[in-house]
Amino acid sequence: MTRLISLLIVCLLCASAVYTQQSQTPDSISDNSFLIEEAYNQAPGVVQHINTFTRSRGGDWLYTFTQEWPVGSMKHQLSYTIAALSLSHADGLGDFAINYRYQLVNGEKVSVAPRISVLFPTGDWRRGLGAGGVGVQTNLPVSVILSDKFVTHWNAGATLVPRSRDALDEKAFTKGVNLGQSTIWLARPRFNVMMETAWNRIETVIGRGRLVTGYTLFLNPGVRWSYNFKSGLQIVPGVSFPIGAGPSSGQRSALFYLSFEHPFKKIQK
Repeated sequence: MTRLISLLIVCLLCASAVYTQQSQTPDSISDNSFLIEEAYNQAPGVVQHINTFTRSRGGDWLYTFTQEWPVGSMKHQLSYTIAALSLSHADGLGDFAINYRYQLVNGEKVSVAPRISVLFPTGDWRRGLGAGGVGVQTNLPVSVILSDKFVTHWNAGATLVPRSRDALDEKAFTKGVNLGQSTIWLARPRFNVMMETAWNRIETVIGRGRLVTGYTLFLNPGVRWSYNFKSGLQIVPGVSFPIGAGPSSGQRSALFYLSFEHPFKKIQK
């Protein structure tokens, strides 16, 4: 724990130094959380490329890439997510997701953007790299602006895979649940401190029609900052340190985040 706190302090100092040296316009950061989904769709004509890399104590790692596109207006957004992972016994591609999100509410204080995703079994289920069947995932992100300095984000969702498989090709209907919350301190328009909490209920196939249920709980302190350019490009690096609690006690990770957001066409004013 002491090492994680020391690393976070170093990141805070480095990010603050970088922030004070920038001269670009102070556009604020949004839609760049790590474990929690924020309820802001992409603006018209703007695409975002999101990279995350998580390395757990023990050597396992997970990389994800997500690309988000607006469809006509901010109301509709399409994206896809690819994953690659390395476990103690195998490494390779994970499952592939296509995501649709609808901007249900976009108010001054509250935003709501429900998402539905189709999960494709591109990961090798025989080696534990994927679910082994097509699935559906839903998530309901709600973002609430508390003040000029604090914003909160809330998530609730579910994952359903009717024909999930284990390594012996035994099948069962798996159901997962996710809940999450984050509080973000807007220390500067382009420098934020964040604390995320993510809880998951996961089912795993252990035989034909047989399941075992597990739970995870992580606290994730981190920071993010941005580089803004006159072209409209915004680069957002970030770092956090997921800490296992309760059923995940003893687990430690480091998460690195890098996002590129830029216009892909001129917007008519």
